[in-house]
Formats: sequence, C-alpha cells, structure tokens
Amino acid sequence: MSDPDYASLFRMAGVTGWLHACDIDSGRQSGHGADEPMPLASVYKLPLLVEFCRQADAGRLDATAPTTVTSGQRVSGPTGLSAMLDDVTMSLRDLAYLMMAVSDNTSADVLLDRVGMDNVNAMLDAFGLDGTRMLQSGRDLYETMELDTGHGWPYLDPDDISRMRALDPAHTNRGTPREMTRLLSMIWRDEAASPQSCSWMRGVLNMQVWPHRLASGFPYDDVEVGGKTGSLPTLRTEVGVVEYPDGGRYAVAVFTRSFSTAVIQPRADAVIGTAARMAVDHLRR
Repeated sequence: MSDPDYASLFRMAGVTGWLHACDIDSGRQSGHGADEPMPLASVYKLPLLVEFCRQADAGRLDATAPTTVTSGQRVSGPTGLSAMLDDVTMSLRDLAYLMMAVSDNTSADVLLDRVGMDNVNAMLDAFGLDGTRMLQSGRDLYETMELDTGHGWPYLDPDDISRMRALDPAHTNRGTPREMTRLLSMIWRDEAASPQSCSWMRGVLNMQVWPHRLASGFPYDDVEVGGKTGSLPTLRTEVGVVEYPDGGRYAVAVFTRSFSTAVIQPRADAVIGTAARMAVDHLRR
C-alpha cells in the first residue's frame, strides 16, 4: 500500500513538511522525507530526558536530589522556571517534568549541565541514532538567534531567517523524523532505559500540556497522545506516541517549515495533527 499524499496536505497548510510514523509493535511504517536532518528546537529535550533516566538507573545521579535554581541561571522562555523571578528548589526529576510538560528551557539547561552533552551524544551513538546530535544548550540557542539577527525572536523578517544558525541542522541540535520515532519506540518498548524509568518517561510525555499540534488529530477520550513539541521561527514540530484502546501504539514525528515568519499560525499547527492522523490511519488499515 503506497503512502498517503503528505506533500499536498502540507502544501495546503502553507508549509513544507517531513514525517515518519511507525507501528511500535509490528514495525510497519510510513514516511515523507523521513531521513532529512532537521533542527530539533525543543525536541532535543527528549534525548536529554532519556540520558537523564539512564544515569539515574546507573546510580550516577540521584533523581530525587534537591537542586536550587537561581535567578541568574534562568534562560529565555515563556514557561516554567524561565518565567519565574525568584530562586527555586526542587528535585532533578521535577525539573525533568517541567522540561517536558511545559518545555521549560531553564530546567533543561540545569539538567544538561548535570547530565553532560557529550554523554547524550554517546548514548545516541550507542543506540545507532547517528543522525541525531546535540550541539547547543537552550542558552546557546537563544544567544545565536540574537547574534545572527541583531534582535532575536520573535521580531523577525524573512531576511533574518537565512542568517539563523538555529535553523541550520549543521549548526544546531538536529535529528531526523525516523530517528525520533525510533527513540520513542525504544521508550515505549522499555528499551531506552530501565522498565521503571521508561514507564515514568511515558507518563511525563503524556502530561505535555499542548493540545494544538499532534493531539489535535486525535480528539477522543479513549485515545492517548504523549509527545514533545518544538518551535523556532518558521519551524513547528512534534514527536510523540498515539495509543488506541485496542492496544495499537504508533510513534509519529512531524516537522514543518512555514513560508511565513508569523508567530501565530493555526493552520501550520493543526496540520501536524492532521498529518499524524493520516499516517496512523494508514498504518491501522
């Protein structure tokens, strides 16, 4: 059975898109540009989460250890600790929860300092995910956007886009749709870390608060969607897993680039859910 016409769907939404979807249990898959290297934006927090859990499993860190995050450690961002003003003390695993559920950039950088970027990349190599690489912290990412544009995000014009290293997979955190679904599948099959840690990661991914991308394609009480979004100028993405009441489990990664620099683009958000639903329906037939 041939893949659906994803290109036409993306074009009607005013975006270019890349997609990979797979049945976690049977291995059936569907894709469109599935091996294209893409900027990960906040999706880089997914491999960071996995390495955090692996280090906790190995006793290299204590996930429950209280950690104080000072105001001087804050990274730009509209959610979580990034939006707060005062020093905060919480456990490392609660920082990981904020990093995933509301995409808190400050929590992510605190965890990255503890876990180590080289260790994340070594884990990716061990998993055979050589198309996925971490090169920047959240602070690094925002600093390059300010340097490249002279003013940073969100006030951009089309000429700024071509200068931004944050949108060039050769110079920023990168991955492919296919490798993102492979990593998600490993979490759902208890292969990415211990079964206990994988169960916790699945729970955290299912607590993500954003309903307007991947989850919008599955508006049913008995279908569970867990995922991680990523956003940068012209870039919208989400990777996640859709679980049906009959036991079907489907990992999906959708990356889009819009033709407009506008921050608010409902059609570009919604097509992620529509494309994911198209892919999952195709796999379920």
